[in-house]
Amino acid sequence: MARITNAERMTLMNTQGMIKAALSAFTVGALSLTMAACSGSAPKTDSNELANGKTFTLRLSVDPGSLDPLFASNSVTQQTARFLYDTLVNFDPDGNVVAGLAQSWQGTTTEATFTLRKNVTCSDGTALTPEIVAANINFVGDPSNNSTRTGISVAPGATATADSEKGTVTVTTPSPEPFLIRNVGNMPIVCAAGTKDRSLLAQGADGTGMYTLTEVASGDHYTLTRRKDYAWGPGDWKTDQEGLPDKVVLKVVSNETTAANLLLSGEVNAATIVGPDKQRLQAKKAFQRDLVTALGQIWFNQKPGLPGADEKVRRALTQALKLDELGQVVTSGAGKPATGLIAPVLSPCKQDTLTGNLPEHDIDAAKATLDSAGWKVGANGVRSKDGTPLKIEFFYPSTMGPTFAAGAELIKDVWSGIGVDVLLRPVTDAEGSSLILGGQGGWNAAFVPIGVSLPNELVPLVSGPTPPNGSNFAFLNNAGYLENVQKAVGATEEAGCEHWAAAEKSLFEHVDIVPFVNSATPTFAEGATFELSDGQLAPASVRMLR
Repeated sequence: MARITNAERMTLMNTQGMIKAALSAFTVGALSLTMAACSGSAPKTDSNELANGKTFTLRLSVDPGSLDPLFASNSVTQQTARFLYDTLVNFDPDGNVVAGLAQSWQGTTTEATFTLRKNVTCSDGTALTPEIVAANINFVGDPSNNSTRTGISVAPGATATADSEKGTVTVTTPSPEPFLIRNVGNMPIVCAAGTKDRSLLAQGADGTGMYTLTEVASGDHYTLTRRKDYAWGPGDWKTDQEGLPDKVVLKVVSNETTAANLLLSGEVNAATIVGPDKQRLQAKKAFQRDLVTALGQIWFNQKPGLPGADEKVRRALTQALKLDELGQVVTSGAGKPATGLIAPVLSPCKQDTLTGNLPEHDIDAAKATLDSAGWKVGANGVRSKDGTPLKIEFFYPSTMGPTFAAGAELIKDVWSGIGVDVLLRPVTDAEGSSLILGGQGGWNAAFVPIGVSLPNELVPLVSGPTPPNGSNFAFLNNAGYLENVQKAVGATEEAGCEHWAAAEKSLFEHVDIVPFVNSATPTFAEGATFELSDGQLAPASVRMLR
């Protein structure tokens, strides 16, 4: 069987930030892996429709709290930071790397050099230097500083050096990272004053971003003013663009119905609405952009001695399901077909790894597969040769809403229909963390939505040590996956995507994981347009309308 070296496994784990961010369904709090990047491209709009000098009001669901971008642990704070801080590289709406504070970059899996744009200034008028950028990277690379970006943007132990004469910053990691440029490049850069006194950042900002913070009313709103000297926006940014807002108001509105009403009345320009109020906005044909992320995934516990350890059992249970129907139930018909374990817009690897690699729906084939595995389907249910019934305890997150409960009920009906003894168990986030992810519970199959944006972030979750010594909570042992991962980790960025895709396909071919639907979370706008970039509204893409 192919093996990954200890050095490679240390690289792939980087678990302090990575694993916390990946386990989206069963983690406490709203930790997000969304990169702090933005796009300079705006939706195609007739220039005659654009208006200058306006204020753009964005709804925040909660107060962002401390605004220090290197300690932001939720998506609201990260969204706020994107207006105030820049990153070394940016990502366009399709997830491609474009220029940011760095005009060019090059690297391997252990070293990356970023050449900074010239004449970039901070909000206080001081120049951004390579030394300031290096100080940010070194701060996050030191685990003792407890930055939430450690293990996500910068690996623990990574260091950076500055060359003022060349205008470059070089980052070196202690072990290989296949997406080094993308990871380090997505980190918000704090300017000199903020790096020396982080207390300034709690309710203030010190960055090179497109906006400066001019008013703070905690719990109600934050007012930002556009920098007219801002000339280093994403990609081939132009300073003379029409429709850029002069001000941005980040308005805290906790109630979604209230937010929808404000949007319809024009008091708010953009808001993410996921509940029933979205139907009113869609009926009005409001401007809409959807964030597509992984949602519907069935995992089987392959711990030795459990039914899921047998690939034929996993295959039979999957053959019995109509996955498209299950996806409709779980998303109330609003989901998008899954193409792999990561939504393409969030990953540099865009291949469809799912189509044709999972068993198709066929009840008769499911029964035959169980029979070939030694489980007889009869009037008394599915039983082994010694008469033991096939029991499946199916866990699902109770905090994900009634649609997940309905999906679990559908699975029970289908599997019970072929004679399987199914017990449903709803679990809270805390219970899921201990019983499923921590390996303390007797689950057999479960809905476990895993949200990551890079394929290497999945490796410690689907291979290697099992709980309590590791994060491989489903006890997977897929030789084909490991063989292709070993090839992928030696390549930089997109060069390894072919091998990452082959690794993921191996998981589906052996029915280790069954993705069946992605979520589509809508953000609506009135009086403005925008684009999403890597999961959040891109400030540089906002255009105001007449």
